[in-house]
Amino acid sequence: MAQKGVQLDQETFSCSICLDLLKDPVTTPCGHSYCKNCIKDHWDTEDEKRIHTCPECRRCFTPRPELLKNTMLAALVEQLKKTGLQAAPADHCYAGPEDMACDVCTGRKLRAAKSCLVCLISYCEKHLQPHYESAPLKKHKLVEPSEKLQENICSRHDEVMKMFCRTDQQCICYLCSVEEHKGHDTVSAAAERTERQRELEGSRHNIQQRIQDRERELEESRHNIQQRIQDREEDVKLLQQEVEAINGSADKAVEHSEKIFTQLIRLMEERRSDVKQQVRSQQETEVSRVKELQEKLEQEITELKRKDAELKKLSHTEDHNQFLHNYPSLSALTESTHSSSIKIRPLKYFEDVTAAVSELRDTLQDVLRQKQTNVSLTETEVDVSLPQPEPKTRADFLRYSCEITLDPNTAHPWLLLSEGNRKATRVSRPQSYSSHPDRFTCWPQVLSPESLTGRCYWEVKRRRESGGGGGGGGGRVSVAVTYENISRAGKSQECAFGQNDKSWMLYCSTSRCNFNHNKVQTLVSGPLSSRVGVYLDHSAGILSFYSVTDTMTLLHRVQTTFTQPLYAGLQVYDGASAEIC
Repeated sequence: MAQKGVQLDQETFSCSICLDLLKDPVTTPCGHSYCKNCIKDHWDTEDEKRIHTCPECRRCFTPRPELLKNTMLAALVEQLKKTGLQAAPADHCYAGPEDMACDVCTGRKLRAAKSCLVCLISYCEKHLQPHYESAPLKKHKLVEPSEKLQENICSRHDEVMKMFCRTDQQCICYLCSVEEHKGHDTVSAAAERTERQRELEGSRHNIQQRIQDRERELEESRHNIQQRIQDREEDVKLLQQEVEAINGSADKAVEHSEKIFTQLIRLMEERRSDVKQQVRSQQETEVSRVKELQEKLEQEITELKRKDAELKKLSHTEDHNQFLHNYPSLSALTESTHSSSIKIRPLKYFEDVTAAVSELRDTLQDVLRQKQTNVSLTETEVDVSLPQPEPKTRADFLRYSCEITLDPNTAHPWLLLSEGNRKATRVSRPQSYSSHPDRFTCWPQVLSPESLTGRCYWEVKRRRESGGGGGGGGGRVSVAVTYENISRAGKSQECAFGQNDKSWMLYCSTSRCNFNHNKVQTLVSGPLSSRVGVYLDHSAGILSFYSVTDTMTLLHRVQTTFTQPLYAGLQVYDGASAEIC
C-alpha cells in the first residue's frame, strides 16, 4: 500500500504534458500546473491562432496569460526528489501516445518492454519478470514490442500459427496442417525462417557484392571523368593560348595589310595624279597649238578679205591707166598657210588613255582575285574533337545552307552559265570566254569562287535539257568538292574531279550512281532523285551526299581530314544542266 501511495504522490506531482515530475512548476489561471518549459512550448505553437488553451480542461485565454511560479509545488517537488522518487525504476515509465502499452497493467499503463510470441501479449518490465524467473516461461520467444501479435493467430482455429505451408506460401496453425492443408508441403515456421534466412543472407551477399562492384565501377567512372576534366582543362588552356596566338597573328596581319594597302592606295593616288597631270599638260599643249594656228588663219582671212575688197573696187574703176598701175600690187598674195600644217588629232586620242587605265584596273582586279588573302586557318596546333550531332531532317540541313555561285573564269568553254551564275548547261558550241589560267580546258567542269569551311549545305538540281545524255529525269551530272590547287589545263587525270587526291565526286545518271576519289570508284545504292544534297563539316572531316525528296536519304558519306578550304564543283555532260539551289 505504501508503494501505491508513493505512485499516487508521483502522479499527483507529474506534468500532464511530459508525464515526468514537475520542473519549475507554474500554474495557469484555471488552476492546472505544468512544467514552465512544457506549457511555454505548447502555447508557442498556438501563437498564430492568438488563442491559448489549457491542455487539460481546454479553457481558452486571450491574451496569452502571464505564467507565475507555483512556489508551494516547487518546494514539494524538491522534497520528493530528496526522497528518491525521481529515480523511479524503468517500469514506472508510462506509455505515451506513440508507445506500445503493457497489456497487463490496469489504470494508467506503462510502456511495454517486450512482446511474447507465445503468449501473444506485450509486457512492461514489471510484468515481464515471470518470463525471466519461471522455467516454463523462459522458453517463450520475446521480441521487441509489436502491435502485430494478433497476426500470428489463426483466424479459423484461434491457434498460434507455428507452421508454414510451402505449397500455398502462407503461415498456418497445426490444425490447418491436418485439415485444409493436408498433404501439402508443410514445415515449421522456424525451419522456413531458417531457410529463408539463408536465402536472405545469400541475397544480401549478392547485393553487397553488386554494391561493391557498382562502387568500384563508380569510382572508375569518377576517375575517368576527373581525368577527362583534367584533359579538357588542359585543352581549354591550349585553346586559350591558341586564341591569344590567333588574335596576335590577326592583329599583326591586319596592321601589315593596312600598311601595304595604304602604300598601294598612295601609289594609286600618285599614279592617278601623274595621269591627270599628263593629260592636262597634253591638253594645254594641244589647245595652245590649235589656238596659235587659229589666230594665223584668222589674220590671213582678214588680209584676204581686205585684198578682195580692193580688187573688187579696182575691177569697177573706169580709169584704165589706174587699173593697170595698181593691179600688180593687189594681185600679188602673201604666202598662204598650207593645209598640211593643220594637223587634226583624232578624237580618240584621250580615249586611248581611258582604255589604258581600264586595262590597268582589270589587270589589278585579276591580280587581287588570284592572290586574294586566305584568312581561313587550314592547320591548328591544337585539335580538340568536340562531337557535333549531324543534321537529320531537311530543315536541320537547311540551317547550314550557304550561298554558292559559279565562277565564269573556271568554266569550261562548252559550259553556259546562267541564272546569276548558278546554272551550268552543256551546250553544242564553245562560249567566247576570255583566256584565264583558272579555266578548265578539257573536262566540262566549273568551280565556285566561294571557299567552303566550317559546316555548309547546298543542293544541286540536275536536269536533262536535250537528247544525248541520260534519259528521263535528271541528266548526267557530277557533284564535287575540290581543293583550289587542282590542275586546270590538259586532259590529265589531275584535272578531272574524283580522279586525284584533291577532289571528291558523286556521279549521277538515271540508272546508276558512283562515288569517286583518287581514282577509286565506289558503287552507290539508293533512290536517285533529280536533287542532290551535299553536307560538309570541314573541321570534322565529314562529307555526305543525299538524295533529296520528301525525306533525306544518305547516298554516300566520307570521313577524312581536309587540309585546305574546299570549293564546290560541277561536271556536266551532253544534254544536261545542273543548278545550285
